[in-house]
Amino acid sequence: MYASFQDLDILLVEPSAVQARIIRDFLAGLEVTRVNHVGSGAEALARMCERPPSLTISAFYLPDMNGVELIEAMRADEALAAVPFVLVSSETRPQVLDPVRQSGACAILPKPFTASQLAAALRAALDFLNPNAMLEVDADLEQLRVLLVDDSANARRFVRHVLGNLGIEEFIEAANGVEAMEILSETMVDLVITDYNMPEMDGRALVEHIRLQSWQSSVPILMVTSESNVSRLAAVEQAGVSAICDKPFEPKMIKRLIEQAIAGRER
Repeated sequence: MYASFQDLDILLVEPSAVQARIIRDFLAGLEVTRVNHVGSGAEALARMCERPPSLTISAFYLPDMNGVELIEAMRADEALAAVPFVLVSSETRPQVLDPVRQSGACAILPKPFTASQLAAALRAALDFLNPNAMLEVDADLEQLRVLLVDDSANARRFVRHVLGNLGIEEFIEAANGVEAMEILSETMVDLVITDYNMPEMDGRALVEHIRLQSWQSSVPILMVTSESNVSRLAAVEQAGVSAICDKPFEPKMIKRLIEQAIAGRER
């Protein structure tokens, strides 16, 4: 268990000594003192293989790779797949940051960031690491069946970990809306959590299918997505999604949204 920020053992991956010092000063202001610093992706992976940290904080542009390649290397290693990852970057282009979101980052911080933004990222990491308060729903959590729909296996694994911390144990996975439709035609579920952008059938089409054609038309649907187009998200809301949550998300937020979605169905 990680009771506070002080319990975190952080690996900071930052090629700039000046930026590393700034980040360490911010961390010290939050009483985080166990920080190891490396300057490249290769050094980071070697250090993590020796002793996995409780959290990795990394810049996007490294001398030998970028942040996407680093987090993907971590997710491909069974020993590092569950290590929380926070990106610090001045990048704002969605096409650059989206792969980081899809790989299950706990947070993406701007450069420069504020102390409150860093604290929120650390809280998200603590929530990811620790079993949280169980979902407050009128249902047997061990029997609650959740369908996860996302073309990113890393994103599905991240959501599954977060929901596992909330007491949910039974998951079914689909890589796109077509696979989800096939599952829903045969298997009853209590909750659908879906991405928006997927091949074959996207999240909006899946929501429309469930609400208009599925025998499970009243199932709660939570969309967890990096999609930022307002008109697309408005169309999803009109199609009947129960709630929309950004990637990356704070575990406490998804807990609240799931509770509201399930309670809304019961009413």
